[in-house]
Amino acid sequence: MLSLGRSFTWTGGRSARVILYNSTPTGRGLTTDVKQQEKPKKIKFGPLSDQDRIFTNLYGRHDWRLKGALKRGDWYKTKEILLKGPEWILNEVKVSGLRGRGGAGFPTGMKWSFMNKPSDGRPKYLVVNADEGEPGTCKDREIMRHDPHKLVEGCVVAGRAMGARAAYIYIRGEFYNESSNLQVAIKEAYAAGLIGKNACGSGYNFDVFVMRGAGAYICGEETALIESIEGKQGKPRLKPPFPADIGVFGCPTTVANVETVAVAPAICRRGGAWFASFGRERNSGTKLFNISGHVNTPCTVEEEMSISLRELLERHAGGVRGGWDNLLGVIPGGSSTPIIPRSVCDDVMMDFDDLVRAETALGTAAVIVMDKSTDVIRAIARLVEFYKHESCGQCTPCREGVDWMNSIMWRLVKGDARSSEIDMIWELSKQIEGHTICALGDGAAWPVQGLIRHFRPVMEQRISEFKATNPKEAEKRREVI
Repeated sequence: MLSLGRSFTWTGGRSARVILYNSTPTGRGLTTDVKQQEKPKKIKFGPLSDQDRIFTNLYGRHDWRLKGALKRGDWYKTKEILLKGPEWILNEVKVSGLRGRGGAGFPTGMKWSFMNKPSDGRPKYLVVNADEGEPGTCKDREIMRHDPHKLVEGCVVAGRAMGARAAYIYIRGEFYNESSNLQVAIKEAYAAGLIGKNACGSGYNFDVFVMRGAGAYICGEETALIESIEGKQGKPRLKPPFPADIGVFGCPTTVANVETVAVAPAICRRGGAWFASFGRERNSGTKLFNISGHVNTPCTVEEEMSISLRELLERHAGGVRGGWDNLLGVIPGGSSTPIIPRSVCDDVMMDFDDLVRAETALGTAAVIVMDKSTDVIRAIARLVEFYKHESCGQCTPCREGVDWMNSIMWRLVKGDARSSEIDMIWELSKQIEGHTICALGDGAAWPVQGLIRHFRPVMEQRISEFKATNPKEAEKRREVI
C-alpha cells in the first residue's frame, strides 16, 4: 500500500562571515568572507558497483539457504551488532538517511525510535509488511524467494533497535514459493541459534513468525494488516492511536517494509555514512527498482538512489521498445503514482524529492513504461477499476467516489462523454483524495489526476472522435450550458 510522506525543504551553501585569528605574538584578528567548509556535492548518480550491492542473490543464481547466505556475508558479526544495543543501531540507521521503502518514505530511524519509550509491561512487536499488492511492484518477493536470510537477519537487528519481542512477517497469500523459502530460512536460523532464545548468543530473545494473508490489497495498509493478523476483516483503523502505541494485540508495534528491514544489517556492518554516500541528500542509499511494461528487458535491479530515469531504463532494461522517441509516459512508483509524460522523463531523477517536484512520487519504485502504442486512457481506467475492486468500502468517499470514477473513465475510453466531465472527474478525485482513513482513495485518485494533467488533449480528442462517428449517441450527452 502506498502513501506519500510530507516533503521537506533544505537550504544550504550560504556564505558565512568568520573571524580568523593568527598565531603571531600580536594576536591581530583577520576578518574575511569565506564559503562554509562543505564536502563537494555529488552530481553524478549511478551506476552502482557490484561491491556496493546489498542484495547479492537477487536473481537466484546462488544458494538461498543458510550455507549460501553465510558465504555471501549474511549473519556476519550479527552478535556484535546486537550487543551494541538499541541506541547504537538507531543512530546508524539515522545517519544512513534510510527512508521507508514501502512507499511513504518516512525516515526509518525516527520511526523505529518511537518504540523506545519506557516499558509499561506490554511486549513490543515488529510487523513486516510483505503483502506487496501494488500493481507493477515485484521487489519484496525477490528478496523472500532468493535472499530470505537477509530479511530474517534484518528482523533481528530491527527488533533489537526497538526492543521488540517478536516479528510477524505478513506475506501475501499468493506468494507460495516465497513463504515456503522464508519458512525454511526461519527454521534454519532457529536450528543454528541465530533467532529464538539467546539469539546469536547475545542474550536477546527474539522469535520470528510467518503469517499468510488472503490476497486483499487493502491489507498492505499497516492498520488493516494488523487487523488481519488478529483474525479480523482487513479494514484500516482510525489513527490515532498509532500502532507505536496500540498495534497488534493491543501492544506497541512498528510496521516496516521488507526492503527497509532487509538493509538494516548491511547498514550496521558497513556504517550509516557508507549508505548515506549514495544518492542525494535526504534521498540516500541504494534501492530496488522494478522495471516493467514496454522495455526490451524487464527486470528488478538494485541501483543508486537519484539515478536518472532515462539511464535506469537504458542501462538495465535495454531501453524503451522502439527507442526513447517512442516513449509515451511512465508511471514511476507503482500504479498509485501519477503518470509523467516523455518530456518530464527526459531529465527526472529517481528519488523522493525530484519525483515530488515532477508532481508524482517514487512510491515503491515500480517503473511502468508505456510506449506510443498504449491507449493511455484505457490503461488508467484499468487501474481505477482495480482500486474500485480492492476498496474495503469503509469510507464513503472511496466506496462511492472510486465507483463513479470507474464509470466515467470507461466512458472516456470510448469517448462517450462530455468535455465538461473531464473537469468533473478531476473534482471528484479531489473529493476522494485526503478524505479517507487510509491512502487507497489517494492511490485511486492520483492516476486520474496524472492523466488529466498531462494527457487532457488526448481525452478531448477521443470525445471529439466519438461525436464525429456516433452523432446520435453524442447528442444524448451534448453540452449543457
